[in-house]
Amino acid sequence: QVQLAEFGGGLVQPGGSLRLSCAASGFSVRDRAVGWFRQAPGQTREGVGCISSLVDSTDFADSVKGRFTISRDDAKNTVYLQMDNLKSEDTAIYYCASQSQSGGNCLRVRYEYDYWGQGTQVTVSS
Repeated sequence: QVQLAEFGGGLVQPGGSLRLSCAASGFSVRDRAVGWFRQAPGQTREGVGCISSLVDSTDFADSVKGRFTISRDDAKNTVYLQMDNLKSEDTAIYYCASQSQSGGNCLRVRYEYDYWGQGTQVTVSS
């Protein structure tokens, strides 16, 4: 059965860094597009970034471009979200998600994804 689990959230000061992990089971992260989303208090879930299947091309929201990086470790079947120069507005619950069909390119829209993790809390505060 397909499952996703996020790890690595926590409290960090503005300007700090965190690396989130998305551990997958039931499929290979190399074969499917994987996205990262976040939901801040009182707001809807928004797409942060994604990585395409097979080829490690990525796409990011303008709000995080230049600060966030997505990578994939096929041996560990894990996708990472590296977050640098964090700002208070980055505070949210972060989710990873995967498509059900192999070979897709990444899209930062919720309806393109079929499987979701439970989320991990990231708090940026001084």
